[in-house]
Amino acid sequence: MFEALNERLTGVFDRITGRGALSEKDVAEAMREVRVALLEADVALPVVKEFIAFATERATGEEVIRSVKPADQVVKIVYDGLIEMLGGEEPVPLNTNANPPAVVLMAGLQGSGKTTTSAKLALRLTKFDRKKVMMASLDTRRPAAMEQLAQLGKQIEVATLPIVAGESAVQITRRALQSAKLQGFDVLILDTAGRITLDEGLMNEVAEVADIAKPVETLLVADSLTGQDAVRTAKAFHERLPLTGLVLTRADGDGRGGAMLSMRAVTGLPIKYLGAGEKVDALDVFDARRVAGRILGQGDIVALVEKAAQDLDQAKAEKMARKLAKGQFDLDDLAGQLQQMKRMGGLQGIMGMLPGVAKMKAQMADSGVDDRMILRQEAIISSMTKAERKKPDLLNASRKKRIAAGAGVEVQDVNRVLKQHRQMADMVKQMARGGPKKMQQMAAMLGGLGGGGGGPDLNRLKALGGGKMAEPSADELKAIQDRLAGLGGGQLPGGLPGLPGLPKK
Repeated sequence: MFEALNERLTGVFDRITGRGALSEKDVAEAMREVRVALLEADVALPVVKEFIAFATERATGEEVIRSVKPADQVVKIVYDGLIEMLGGEEPVPLNTNANPPAVVLMAGLQGSGKTTTSAKLALRLTKFDRKKVMMASLDTRRPAAMEQLAQLGKQIEVATLPIVAGESAVQITRRALQSAKLQGFDVLILDTAGRITLDEGLMNEVAEVADIAKPVETLLVADSLTGQDAVRTAKAFHERLPLTGLVLTRADGDGRGGAMLSMRAVTGLPIKYLGAGEKVDALDVFDARRVAGRILGQGDIVALVEKAAQDLDQAKAEKMARKLAKGQFDLDDLAGQLQQMKRMGGLQGIMGMLPGVAKMKAQMADSGVDDRMILRQEAIISSMTKAERKKPDLLNASRKKRIAAGAGVEVQDVNRVLKQHRQMADMVKQMARGGPKKMQQMAAMLGGLGGGGGGPDLNRLKALGGGKMAEPSADELKAIQDRLAGLGGGQLPGGLPGLPGLPKK
C-alpha cells in the first residue's frame, strides 16, 4: 500500500534531513517535489493545490526555518496535512444506534466488491460488536448474486434472507425489513445491485430502496485501484443518494493511493473501512493517523499487533506457553510460528507495518527474501518425520539429504532452518531460566505485546505515541521483532533482530 508515494516522499525528506537549517528556497523545492509525488499518485489536482498551500504556509514559518531539527518539523507538517486530507484525527465509527434493525445500505458499481464487503462488514459487526446481523441481496440482475451472498453468509455464520425467485428489489427490501424485525436482528445489511457504469435506472432503484428502508448508514463501496474514477463515482452517487460514508476495496493492491487521498476532500464523506485482502476478515477500520504514518514510512505497529491478536489461537498459545516455560521449542513450534506469519499477511505484509523498514523492501526482493522463503521452510519441516521434528539432533547427513529431496531444496537450506531453530530454542531456554520477568517477555513474543494470558493489551498499544508519529519504545518494538525471529538466521540492515540476513555484495 502506497509503495510509490512512500518512496517518493521518503526521498524528498532524506535530501533535506542532512541540512542544519532550511531556507525558504529549500522548503519551496521540497514542496514542489511533494506536489509532483502527489500528482503521480493520482491525487485530484484541487486536493493537491490545497494541501501544498497548507504545508507551504506552515513550513516557511519562522519556527520551522530556525528550529533545531527543521527537516523533522517539515515531515511533521506533511504528516498533519495528510491527516487533515484523509479526514482528521479520529476514525468515524459506523452508526448502528437505531431502533432494531439498524439498516446499512451498500451501494456502488458492479465489480467494486459490494457483496464481499457486505459479508466482511457483517462478520466484523458480529465478531467485534456482538451484533445480531442479517444480510439480504437486492441484486436481481447479476447472475448468482443472491446465491453468492447466501454462500458467504454460511461461511461466516451470519443469517441471510431466504431467496424468493421473481421478486423485485423493492419487494425484497420490504420482506427483509419485516423478517429482521420479527426475528430480533440488530443490524440489516442490504446489498444493492450494481451496474458497469452509472445509469438512471440504477440511481432510481437505489433511491427507492433507501426511501423504504430509511438506512442509518448508506455506504458507497468503491474500488481504490480505479483512482479518480472512484472519486467521480462517489460524487455522482452522493448527488442522488445521501451517502454517510465510504468503503475502499483492494486497498492492499493500491500502490499509488490517489483515490484514498482524494475521496474525503472531494466528497466531504468519511472513509469508514478499507478492504485489504480477499479473506472475509480482511476489513480494517479506517484511521487517518495510521494511514498517514504508513505513507511516511512510520509503519503501523498497532495494526500489526491487532492482526496478531485476531489470528491468535488462545488454546494453542497457552499450550505453547507451557512448553516454553519448560524451555522446550521443537520444529513443530517453529512451523506454527511460520503459519502465524502467513495468517498475518506474510513477511512483506508484516514488514510494511514495522517502522523504518520500508526502505529495505527493494533490497529484500533483490536478495530473494520474500514469502516464498516461508513456504520453503514449511516444506522442509513437513518433509521431516514426527520424531525428527521433536528431536532435531537425529538429523544426520543422510536424513538431511532425504529431507532436501522431499522438499525440493538444497541441503544448505535444511541446515539454515535448523540453525534458525537452534537460535530460537536457545533463546527459549534462556528465557525459561530467567524467572517471571523473562516469562513475561515470552508471553509478549507469543501474543504480540502485553501482559498475561497470552494476549496483548491493545488499549496500552493504542496509547503508544498517542496516535502521533512517535514510535514505540525499543523494548516494545523488539517484542514484535522477536516474534519474527530468525528467518534465515541473520540480521537485516537497520538492526532488526531475527529477520533474514541479506547477502553482502
